[in-house]
Amino acid sequence: MSAKVSETDLHAYVDGALDEAHRREVEAHLAASPEDAERVRAWQEQLAQMRASFNPVLDEPLPDRLHAAISRRRFPYALAASFLVAGIAVGWLGKGVLAPEARAPAASLSKRAAVAHAVYAPEVRHPVEVGAGEQDHLVKWLSKRLGEELKAPVLSREGFELVGGRLLPGETGPVAQFMYQDARGQRLTLYVSRANANRDTAFRFSQEERVSVFYWVDGRLGYALSAELPREELLAVATAVYRQLNP
Repeated sequence: MSAKVSETDLHAYVDGALDEAHRREVEAHLAASPEDAERVRAWQEQLAQMRASFNPVLDEPLPDRLHAAISRRRFPYALAASFLVAGIAVGWLGKGVLAPEARAPAASLSKRAAVAHAVYAPEVRHPVEVGAGEQDHLVKWLSKRLGEELKAPVLSREGFELVGGRLLPGETGPVAQFMYQDARGQRLTLYVSRANANRDTAFRFSQEERVSVFYWVDGRLGYALSAELPREELLAVATAVYRQLNP
């Protein structure tokens, strides 16, 4: 790390807390330092995942039972605050950390896929871990890690070619991400994760900011196809993917 750019500067860059001149200085440093660039990329991914998971709770009202407990004022304020924090934590654990099956698995799948797409699709130097030149190795490796036989759909007729793929962490274990790109440089990603038993194979659509997602659960696997494309265009590709995975 250079004398001008500290770790604090890197964190401020990820948080968007730098002025224009300082931001450009950090970006120049990252262009010359692959190691720091990879650290920043990892922090940005963590931040995106945290925002996707916890931003919705900011709009949720405080449970009535906590309002009542505080209003009775039977405890010192510090103790009441401790119960408030504990109650919020238990509420979040109840929503998914201790019992993920209680959450809506399909909706969670689409959000995680959209976050992963937003993080990796813009990458220029490291969009994937294993490139398309090693497709056989990529598919076997990801299949072994997920414990299921995976396929990398061929989307040439839809105008997309395989770039490669990577392994990601997920709520129920390892996740596979396959990335494709068309002649314009437009990218789409296929996110594949283990899922709870579900016989519903119908497509569902989700719009996560600029990222469109078609997702479905088939047997023990959940699939989500993400891209910054109009719904109709992405649906055509999703249909092709589904047909190849279920011949």
